[in-house]
Amino acid sequence: METTIRINNLTKKFGEVLALNNVSLVIEPGTFVTLLGPSGCGKTTLLRCVAGLEDPDGGEIYIGDNLIFSYDKGISLQSSKRELGLVFQNYALWPHMKVDKNITFALEIQKMPRDEMEKRVKESLKEVQMEGYEDRYPREMSGGQQQRIALARMLAYRPKVFLMDEPLSNLDARLRMDMRSELKRLHHISGATTIYVTHDQVEALTMSTSIAVMKEGVVQQFDTPDKIYHFPVNLFVADFIGNPKVNLLDGVVSGKNTVDFGKFKITLDTFSAAGKVVVGIRPEDIAISTQPVSGAVEFSAYSVLPSGADSTIIARLDDIELTIKVMGISKIKMDEKIWLTFDPQTLNLYEKESGNLVSNTRS
Repeated sequence: METTIRINNLTKKFGEVLALNNVSLVIEPGTFVTLLGPSGCGKTTLLRCVAGLEDPDGGEIYIGDNLIFSYDKGISLQSSKRELGLVFQNYALWPHMKVDKNITFALEIQKMPRDEMEKRVKESLKEVQMEGYEDRYPREMSGGQQQRIALARMLAYRPKVFLMDEPLSNLDARLRMDMRSELKRLHHISGATTIYVTHDQVEALTMSTSIAVMKEGVVQQFDTPDKIYHFPVNLFVADFIGNPKVNLLDGVVSGKNTVDFGKFKITLDTFSAAGKVVVGIRPEDIAISTQPVSGAVEFSAYSVLPSGADSTIIARLDDIELTIKVMGISKIKMDEKIWLTFDPQTLNLYEKESGNLVSNTRS
């Protein structure tokens, strides 16, 4: 089932709004690629163009060796002929059809033999752990169960490519977590090339082989979850990824391998930057102590937010505010003096003017 998807210089406009601006991606066979970004960034539009639900205003799309769209050549293959499986936010189940009919509807159009359809219904329901629900109507099931049936319908069709547009956004937090696990398992079993749209970075980081972070119709970074998180290529990606958010400190390079933040300085092992910079520090990469430590900077605990497995601490030094994440329930009290230590091996430096990554020191 493994199939490559190639998107070349894709452009899409809605009136004067440029939704996709010369987007190019190569999605490798069998990978799970997430399109991630804020509302209006173009991620759903890109998915709909691949699905054949929107015609772009420029560019090409290949699925495998088949050219399914070309603006210059006037090619636009119908959605039903692209061998795609689609799952949407609203599930799109037929309310007047029982589960088995919802699953076999597209197979009947293909004039598939009855015994093969029945086999696929049983296999697909088993894969989503919904055996025995063949005679239920959608209204007789919960949102999570309906989403599983939508997935079963896609699996029964056995497409080369899975396309999913925020399929978990209508579910509660606990069920979303359960369904992430199920979706990742289904992808592992099927081996289908998958494009998944979400604005939820936790979904993207936990489920993806690669992530395309988008802003205003442009792919800002296309990389593995680890590199997206630890080596964001610009300030937009750095600020968008991570919960709690990354700490971004304005500083000036002063002297050899030193960044001056006004109230304190950080000396790094080596970096290639000059002038005004922004330093990115992940909350979990700051060490915290309630006693003075050599090389540490004195702050005060402005707020302490325990959440069971970990605690978030907001620290302040005059007008500088930092977020720190520690494991477990912190015993630090608000307004207590604390000392922070910064590991030079975990910092990213960005050029202030362009916002682009100029140096990373993470080993």
